[in-house]
Amino acid sequence: MKLFSKAGACSLSPHIILRECGLDFTQVNVDLASKKTERGEDYWQINPKGQVPALELDDGTLLTEGPAIVQYLADLKPDRQLLAPAGSLTRYHTLEWLNYIATELHKGFTPLFRPDTPEEVKVQQRQQLERKFRYVNDELQDKQWLVGSRFSVADAYLFVVSRWANAVQLDLSTLEALSAWQARVAERPAVIAALKAEGLA
Repeated sequence: MKLFSKAGACSLSPHIILRECGLDFTQVNVDLASKKTERGEDYWQINPKGQVPALELDDGTLLTEGPAIVQYLADLKPDRQLLAPAGSLTRYHTLEWLNYIATELHKGFTPLFRPDTPEEVKVQQRQQLERKFRYVNDELQDKQWLVGSRFSVADAYLFVVSRWANAVQLDLSTLEALSAWQARVAERPAVIAALKAEGLA
């Protein structure tokens, strides 16, 4: 398999899950500004959406969208217990978190990364994100992981998105449960390996 990614972007989430699953894969870096891979390929030809992540399977099939990719990977290796079995409520709570992270947190950062976003809009976005991260912090009180007693695909995604806070002057330092959870995730061997591979550790 090939994972098309950019260091520190949302593609870090499936990168972590590939390593958690112990799957063999090749990491291909993409310059999102030029839409070229590190091999000089036209990324538009690989993924017409032009975004990362994209996962090319052994048969050439392409799968895009981080939440879909991590579900696929977790289902390939059910023994790793990164996503509960179909039919279990725990699975749907995990998918609930994946959707919340994607729509309420991940997309909330987009205006903050854009240089043409007016400053007053950025102030409002930071306030909204701080409120939403307070909700996450409240949900993590007395919990080791987001869902149940096991690290899941949702934890990987939240870890990646919450790491962006420093880059956009979003202060999450008072959220103690979130900070403790981040530290637990950061200690996982697969997370350490992924961060190192992307030059982030």
